[in-house]
Amino acid sequence: MKRICTICARAGSKGVKNKNIRMLAGKPLIAHSILQAKATMLFDAIAVSSDSEEILTIAKQWGADFIIQRPMEMATDTAGKLPAIRHCLEEAEKQSGIQFDIVVDLDCTSPLRLPEDILGSVHLLEESGATNVITGAPARRSPYFNLVEELENGEIALAKVSQKPILRRQDAPRCYDMNASIYVWTAQSLRENQSLFQTGTRLYVMPEERSIDIDSELDFSLVEFLMARKMTIVEVGR
Repeated sequence: MKRICTICARAGSKGVKNKNIRMLAGKPLIAHSILQAKATMLFDAIAVSSDSEEILTIAKQWGADFIIQRPMEMATDTAGKLPAIRHCLEEAEKQSGIQFDIVVDLDCTSPLRLPEDILGSVHLLEESGATNVITGAPARRSPYFNLVEELENGEIALAKVSQKPILRRQDAPRCYDMNASIYVWTAQSLRENQSLFQTGTRLYVMPEERSIDIDSELDFSLVEFLMARKMTIVEVGR
């Protein structure tokens, strides 16, 4: 079973300028994902895809096995991520001469994940026979109870209506926020399907405190705080 970790990190960022290489806890943001992938000892290769030479250079310095130049049409604000991951897989296979069986994509902007989360996600895929695995955390709002949407006529209604009234949030179906942290596919399912959601898609649940996706300066500050607190706890515990 050959496994590859892909990390896709384009240069453009509206919310946090140069976030993928911005320093966080003494390392460029992208380095956290590379080091987490290495710590699992799961992967035959770690490939980083970017439209930025600076990002690719830093990724190589921190241990990426393959650096993949992403085509510009796959690096725009409107471009989807799946084509970039497929391109990264194909180019890494060309460079390595290896045909991979399992593809794990780590999002650069989710540095609070642990290697155990990666291991758990891959284990879920391989043991369940799933086509792919996504990660998420228990949702703070339920579309059946206290998450609303604005209709075309301006009225406000629950985002999702149950067949029977739900009087307590605890009685609603369990819902999760996708945290964009870890995506796992069989290489075959990644190549053959255009949608993330398939009949064989499964969810690996992560706690809220490891599920922050950096998309704003506030997110970055919160992650910095949590990392600093974790380091302080470790130091005190020694």
